[in-house]
Amino acid sequence: MQALIVIDAQNEFSQNGQRPVPNHSDALEVIKQRAEEARRERRPIAWVRHHNRPNESAAFIPNTWGAEYSTGLGPKPAGDLEAEFLKEVYGAFTGSNIGAWLKSLMVEEVLIVGFYTHGCVSTTSREAIMLGLDVSIDPNGTGTCNLFHELLGALTADEARRSALLQLANMGAKITPLGSETTADLEHETAHASSVLV
Repeated sequence: MQALIVIDAQNEFSQNGQRPVPNHSDALEVIKQRAEEARRERRPIAWVRHHNRPNESAAFIPNTWGAEYSTGLGPKPAGDLEAEFLKEVYGAFTGSNIGAWLKSLMVEEVLIVGFYTHGCVSTTSREAIMLGLDVSIDPNGTGTCNLFHELLGALTADEARRSALLQLANMGAKITPLGSETTADLEHETAHASSVLV
């Protein structure tokens, strides 16, 4: 069985949040479609939400607007196939019982969407691979931010997203976009990503 894992679909990543993602609105639409698809097909959905620790930056603070789910997202009440998992680190499997929950439902494959592609999505995907789960990622249901390092240079948000996806694909994750995007389109996208790695 395949489960959907939604990573940090929270207001903080919106244009009014403290961690704005350029393609946030478009990615949210894909996430919503993926959630609707999973519900129609009676597949489990793990809703992962990030809370910063008290000594960290003033983003994702519990009980604030930024830490809440984006409009229309989040677990449905009394849903036996939907559960919320809180995290304080990049990986959803660290410090939570998401692994045991997926195992109890005999999940063998996970489809991952959410934010940031290069951070929590990437870390959670790697954790899932290390646990022996088959991992798929909808590239259009993820997003990230511009990256800069004084020695390594800069990546735009889209370059960082594609770079992270390319690395995960190289580790065995399946890149499975929803909609009309073809395999040829995706191969072109990931090939281009290799040229922007720094």
